[in-house]
Amino acid sequence: MTRTVIVWALVLAAAAFALQWLQFEYVTRAFPREIYIGLIATAFAAGGVWVGWKLTARAAPAPFARNAAAQASLGLTGQEMKVLECLAAGQSNKEIARTLGLSPNTVKTHAANLFSKLEVARRTQAVSKARDLHLIP
Repeated sequence: MTRTVIVWALVLAAAAFALQWLQFEYVTRAFPREIYIGLIATAFAAGGVWVGWKLTARAAPAPFARNAAAQASLGLTGQEMKVLECLAAGQSNKEIARTLGLSPNTVKTHAANLFSKLEVARRTQAVSKARDLHLIP
């Protein structure tokens, strides 16, 4: 932020110097006032867009890295992880069963095991805790 303030201070000082250098009195009589107002407004608009672009520019997020240590410490199996990812996608037990090629009862068993291992009571809690542990994106 300090750098931005310094840059703008230098820009304004340069503009003031340029106005003095152009002999402000002569130039203001040669052209109508509206032209100067337009030029100043355009300069500030362009500067505002530039500053906004610089302040809001963000680096690309890093790719998701699964926390294998947490998965191992909780004892989550590969199939339970697949069920957890489907839960995070908002799928029902029947949809998960179709997606993974399992019976709905097997999905219920995996979900119950997940809830037990994550020490939660509901799907939303399981997904939230899994995201906090970086098990799912």
